[in-house]
Amino acid sequence: MDWFEALALLLGAIVALMALGMPVALAFLAANILGAWVFMGGERGIVQLLNNGLGALTTYALVPIPLFLLMGEIFFHTGLGGRMFTAIDRLLGRLPGRLSYVTVLGGTGFSTLSGSSMGSTALLGSLMVPEMNARGYKSHMSIGPILGTGGLAIIIPPSALAVLLATLAQIDVGALLIAGVIPGLMLAGFYIATIWIQTRRDPSAAPAYEVAEVSLGAKLGLLLRDVVPMVGVMVVIVSLMIFGIVTPSEAAAFGALGVIILAAAFRCLTVEALRRSVVGALKVTLMAYMIVFGSATFSQLLAFSGASGGLIGWATGFDLDPIWMLLAMFGVLLVLGMFMEQISIMLLTVPIFFPLAQSLGFDLIWFALIMLLALEISFTTPPFGLLLFVMKGVAPPSTTMREIYLAAIPFIACSLLLVALLILFPPLATWLPGLGG
Repeated sequence: MDWFEALALLLGAIVALMALGMPVALAFLAANILGAWVFMGGERGIVQLLNNGLGALTTYALVPIPLFLLMGEIFFHTGLGGRMFTAIDRLLGRLPGRLSYVTVLGGTGFSTLSGSSMGSTALLGSLMVPEMNARGYKSHMSIGPILGTGGLAIIIPPSALAVLLATLAQIDVGALLIAGVIPGLMLAGFYIATIWIQTRRDPSAAPAYEVAEVSLGAKLGLLLRDVVPMVGVMVVIVSLMIFGIVTPSEAAAFGALGVIILAAAFRCLTVEALRRSVVGALKVTLMAYMIVFGSATFSQLLAFSGASGGLIGWATGFDLDPIWMLLAMFGVLLVLGMFMEQISIMLLTVPIFFPLAQSLGFDLIWFALIMLLALEISFTTPPFGLLLFVMKGVAPPSTTMREIYLAAIPFIACSLLLVALLILFPPLATWLPGLGG
């Protein structure tokens, strides 16, 4: 069987099963069993493939996933996130477009601790959109920042999706987490600049209103009590990783412990909050582990059948400049993101794109960050980006999909600008990880 026939068989089986409504992880498992039977000698091949897949689950690199998820769940269920939002709101005072800035600043802080784009968007949408609508904010000022900030969870550490991508691609988890710091902060800065420009062009888009005056001493107290400790958890664990003091797994453990201590210190750590946090983290962890199992076996089948080698040879045979190959892969990710969720895209593309990127001479950490940004952009790409529908679900009933689409466009442009800067100046992604070496 030629390589393209093997690739068509494997991908066709996965797409067909997903079209029938089978969960992503189970669709990959079923297609892998079919591929093992065809390419690896029947029953013996299936047994060998399953053993290899189970071995992939024992890797130490997967440990940060449940710990980062637990960290974010505790942050949410204990109310620490609400305290931080309230404090930032009071600190900004009468700044024009204040609630939009609160969304970006508070949402960036929440994203670093939650690592979940959909969770961040749902929380911000349910908290901020009704309040901003009540204050007379136009839809692009309320919805746009939330859609943009929800995507920051993908690249700002600790990001569970970044850990999963690094594990699937077999690259350094800590380096990828650290690589997202500077681009993530830049993207948050672009969002703030976008809001400033929008309020300058149309002051009526975010009408001013009277707020209670907060003294300088009270602001300092709010900053030190309700903002610095929360953001400090992220700063400490990222710093420990940058300077090689701890591994990503140890950093995740310290982060989860830090949030637990904070919750206890603020007297909001209850048995019920812990129970809900553990259950929430466990559900996502089990899904992530099934995905790793399916991806590991899928990668082995692509290699064993000759599909990955044949595809790389075909793609590199066009003698295109590597930058055009990069843009082609980026475009494929955006198109897939209109119809599929991010984990499914990763499962399909990582076994193909990373060997191709390596053959083109790309730095794999830099390429992984580009891929994360593509996934972030695809999450808000009209007409089918998942965050658009999450926002529709939590926004007031009168909100139309057209309003959501238009609100997303300026923030998509910010992300595309960041991708262009990363392509032009790769050290934006590679410098910080290099400090630990």
